[in-house]
Amino acid sequence: MTNTIAPIDSLVQAINTVGSPACIGVDPVFDKLPKSLKLKSELEAIEQFSMGILDAIVGSTTVIKPQSACFERYGSAGYAILEQVIARGRELGFIVILDAKRGDIGSSATHYAIGAANMGAHFITVSPYMGPSSIEPFLDAGLGVFALARTSNPDSDEVQLQELKDGSCVTHAISTMIASMGAGKIGDSGMSNLGAVVGATKGADDVRTLREIMPNQMFLVPGVGVQGGTIGDVAHMTRSGAQTAGELGVIVNASRSVLYAQPVGDESWISAIQNAAVQFADDLKALTPT
Repeated sequence: MTNTIAPIDSLVQAINTVGSPACIGVDPVFDKLPKSLKLKSELEAIEQFSMGILDAIVGSTTVIKPQSACFERYGSAGYAILEQVIARGRELGFIVILDAKRGDIGSSATHYAIGAANMGAHFITVSPYMGPSSIEPFLDAGLGVFALARTSNPDSDEVQLQELKDGSCVTHAISTMIASMGAGKIGDSGMSNLGAVVGATKGADDVRTLREIMPNQMFLVPGVGVQGGTIGDVAHMTRSGAQTAGELGVIVNASRSVLYAQPVGDESWISAIQNAAVQFADDLKALTPT
């Protein structure tokens, strides 16, 4: 699947449409679903909840991030629901980031890439630790890519902060590779189709260094909300000179804090998600210079 506009440019335009770099994760977990949905079969509940999320967040954000694992656990039936979520997301005008964290040798990566593109994803997350050949097939398939650079989970430090011979860390080497590979994939927006995953839970100096290494990368930012990251933390990784939300160079994800927002009074679970998404998107508008 090829696009007439670069994925990164579509993403920047989508962010500017709502004026907020908000992304909502579609991460359905049966045990956490509203009680009314638990009366149904797991698959039926997962499908209804996922579609309800999409309807609830239309207008507050233009970017969704389905977590493939939440669907793949149910085998082919779950994968079919994931395909429906992506198709419905596109119908509603969302940019779709497939959170699959693929990472394999080039020949296998090609199969994953074609599969993701044919499903309708605009972007995909990948693990870069097998080198450039594990990333290139996704770019060749016309996808935008977010490669893991500095992840939000606490134990990531055990690998990503390992010191190298030159005094830098593994995360710096990975980020340098991302910047180098992405240099030939710059869109009209001035940013690259190859971006990076950088967690909001990491220190200010840490993420500022990564921004210096990757000035033209869009950062997909997990960790705000339940994991403890804040919008103030995200501010340390924005691009200097940004005038619009799309130019900030960050797309900030929220999943649990929005999907499982508790209804107030007689409020429906869909309304609770809607209100949480609106609040999240509005809060992120503070990142854009006035």
